[in-house]
Amino acid sequence: MIDIDAHQAPVPDRGRLLPGIPIPDQVQLAGLASGFDTLALLAAYRGETSPAEDENTLRVRTPSGGLHVWYRNPDTSTRYRCSTGSARHTALAWQVDVRAEGGYIVAPGTRTPQGVYRAEGTARRPAVLPEWLQRELRRTGHVLGSQRPAVAAVAAVPAPVTRSQRRAASAERLLDPLIASVAECAAAPEGTGFTEKLNRAAYTAGGLVGAGHLDHATIRDRLVRVASYARPWQQTRNEKIVDDALAVGSVRPLHLKGRP
Repeated sequence: MIDIDAHQAPVPDRGRLLPGIPIPDQVQLAGLASGFDTLALLAAYRGETSPAEDENTLRVRTPSGGLHVWYRNPDTSTRYRCSTGSARHTALAWQVDVRAEGGYIVAPGTRTPQGVYRAEGTARRPAVLPEWLQRELRRTGHVLGSQRPAVAAVAAVPAPVTRSQRRAASAERLLDPLIASVAECAAAPEGTGFTEKLNRAAYTAGGLVGAGHLDHATIRDRLVRVASYARPWQQTRNEKIVDDALAVGSVRPLHLKGRP
């Protein structure tokens, strides 16, 4: 379960907001105040929907204003550890706890002295844990291990990383700070240079697509998602900015060692 907190607490250094993900200095963090913000930022980085907005799974509002997002583990041989969103070494994001093996969770409908845990939306069953969250939990050290036989574990040899996969990873590292700058525009409805930042990110992505480093459909979807996160009321305009800049950028392929 993903436990999103909304505690009144000082915002820590940006290096502890998304463990393992450096947040560039140009990303403004004004307005960031809770786990809802850091989880949304993480989802925006990955071009995904924040679990807080996942209407396909059981979500429970807590008396303190937080949210419990329930998911079902699709692989019972993989066990996940608990953590808290203030942990220095194992955390998904600041003020975002993980409740898994060895932890406890409160069922919807439970009444406490602080209030009632109430289900939100229409979903009443946990959905399967999304693949991107599985990757994030593994990346942040939440996997305890596997119960598969030891022989099978030894026999499992990781597939070699191909040259194209290395290029794609390098391209995404180049693009991540630009996408982060678009995501931070969610902190204010205007005056953030949103159009310029989205145009720059999409133009750069177009160059990477033109050079064969990234897939057009995949990166377009990621750009549209982060634009929608920052400016949800102008979806049509967001898509036009993305499509136009991708088209212009793709005419000038951006090779990782510089434009030819």
